[in-house]
Amino acid sequence: MLLDDSITYQEYIEDCEVCCNPIQVQIRFLHSEITDFQATSIEQ
Repeated sequence: MLLDDSITYQEYIEDCEVCCNPIQVQIRFLHSEITDFQATSIEQ
């Protein structure tokens, strides 16, 4: 997973590379450091 630290808050859905199920990803950066990361499976 590639992360762009130029955007302070990101929320998006990405498919799992192993099982292809969607994952909701939420990331927060402060001064180019991750302060919060959450990945939640979206079961289908």
